Amino acid sequence: MKPQKGYLLLFLVLVCPGVTVAIEPISTTIAVGMAAALTGFLARYQNIFYYFHECCRPEWISFNKTGLKTDLDSKLFGQHLASRIILRAVSGFMSNDNPKKPLVLSLHGWTGTGKNFVSQLIAENIYKEGMNSKFVHVFTSTLHFPHPSLISTYKSQLQQWIKGNVSNCERSMFIFDEMDKMHPGLIDSIKPYLDYYDKLDGVSYRKSIFIFLSNAGGERIVETALDFWRGGRAREEIELKDLETSVSLSIFNNENSGFFRTSLIDKNLVDFFVPFLPLEYSHVVQCAMAEMKIRASEGEGPPDLDVANQVAKDLVYFPKTERVFSVKGCKTIESKLDYYS
Repeated sequence: MKPQKGYLLLFLVLVCPGVTVAIEPISTTIAVGMAAALTGFLARYQNIFYYFHECCRPEWISFNKTGLKTDLDSKLFGQHLASRIILRAVSGFMSNDNPKKPLVLSLHGWTGTGKNFVSQLIAENIYKEGMNSKFVHVFTSTLHFPHPSLISTYKSQLQQWIKGNVSNCERSMFIFDEMDKMHPGLIDSIKPYLDYYDKLDGVSYRKSIFIFLSNAGGERIVETALDFWRGGRAREEIELKDLETSVSLSIFNNENSGFFRTSLIDKNLVDFFVPFLPLEYSHVVQCAMAEMKIRASEGEGPPDLDVANQVAKDLVYFPKTERVFSVKGCKTIESKLDYYS
């Protein structure tokens, strides 16, 4: 199959930014010769354009299971449940060429426990451009949907955004941050896109990924973690069954949550409620050491355990008497290290 003339012109424009459609008569002979040579080249390498511009193709979208596992094992601390669930859920979904519905994950836990970080790891191991990919879309409730009076407008816009982006690439990812601050009822507008439909208005959403991030449900997770700690049981003994039902019910019945009475939960469209446990002192030290390792690779000094311990000691822990869990998790580690560097 010969490439079309439009492709040839596009290639010239991409490689030679100054090229215009009109060609001066004096250069016609040279141009024709170049065109013939280039046409032959493109006939052999018809996919060359895809290497210059991000496209919805395997060259740009390809799941790296080993990479995700390595990242979760070496960069995410204190989250045995989240690591296991995320790896299995994403791996299973991405290996299925004909999923029945989109993958829907709801990540819950207190601030600084790794919810946004895990979303980033997922994107980096699916999209060549990671979070910078034009197929990864992030919505923040307080930024994109701030006014309660405009909820009808937001619903319509959200539907159009999702439909338009999935029409462009079925392997799209949508991340909704601050679900606990979203106006109740708004998220129900995308319920059809998460359901078991082959196509809606000619568009299939079955290969897309939807990730919801929320602090809601964090109190139930903390209560369970504290119960295990006070009972002398290791946090690694906590299983998904100990948290999933209580977390889903608490956010479903929380009238201040974006998930309040939502059909997404009522119709069982959320595949996994992923709990993020509160972080202990040792996890904060690991976070600090990991950040120093990154800085060392950029030319700063080597990781210093004494500095990591000092950073961890400066954080606030709760409950006040036992001081077991970090109030802000690992969220302020970078700024604390800046202070000590």
